[in-house]
Amino acid sequence: MKELKKEDIPQEVFDLYDDYAHNKIQRREFIEKLSLYTIGGLTLPSLLSFMMPNYTDTMLVDPQDPNLISDFVTYNSEKGGGEIKALLSKPAKFEGKLGGIVVVHENRGLNPYIEDTARMGALEGFITIAPDALSPLGGYPGNDDEGRTMQRTRDRNEMLEDFIAAFEYLKNHPDCNGRIGVVGFCFGGWISNMMAVKVPDLAASVPFYGGQPKENVDKINAPLMLQFAGLDKRVNAGWPAFEELLKAEGKQYQAFVYPDVNHGFHNTTTARYHKQSAELAWKRTIEFFTENLT
Repeated sequence: MKELKKEDIPQEVFDLYDDYAHNKIQRREFIEKLSLYTIGGLTLPSLLSFMMPNYTDTMLVDPQDPNLISDFVTYNSEKGGGEIKALLSKPAKFEGKLGGIVVVHENRGLNPYIEDTARMGALEGFITIAPDALSPLGGYPGNDDEGRTMQRTRDRNEMLEDFIAAFEYLKNHPDCNGRIGVVGFCFGGWISNMMAVKVPDLAASVPFYGGQPKENVDKINAPLMLQFAGLDKRVNAGWPAFEELLKAEGKQYQAFVYPDVNHGFHNTTTARYHKQSAELAWKRTIEFFTENLT
């Protein structure tokens, strides 16, 4: 049987996976509905394997890269979950102090993809912190399904406080210049938007396909770079209203819509990954952070 390619998969399957990944349907229902697309040589095991995350050989940065210092730390989130574990990464060699980036995971805890993204940011010359909002529950369990189940049990506003506390941790770090931005994906995109509302001295925010705030937009001081997936009807539905609020309040923002890609297109580990769009979005992100954090 030939190796599956993204072009072989109907868009309805990606939409179905989006429902599953965002807790609209359970795994059993996902598999049952997925079986309806096992035609034309597609088998259920091959289709399921193709759609699920692959953390074995999709990382872009070697965790042992000699150009990096990347270790886990803990910090206290008094208004959130208490003691939070996070990956702290920075270049092995640098002069002066570094701009800081809070890297926010999706709705399943600090998995290898987000760790990889945080290390990518460090290789670009920043000090990055990638917290695990599942820390109060024992941390990311090594499985995205379990991670999603665990994260649903936490209050999202308390988790927001955990990432605001990470901002404060970086602000007080001796290697940080005090100019700190945030980048987040999916749930982390919502966190990035909300940190722009809640943190007056946030220096930049880059939400990837994140839910939008509906109030207190006047409190945003940070410039925004919003990244959207063209096929992401669920998240994109809220963008026009948010943009109107940003315009009305005279806020600084820029938005990019990457055509014909799905929610999660930056995530290297799933079939939704779109290399060209992901690389362009990341290039824009780093240029934006360089402009605002250094």
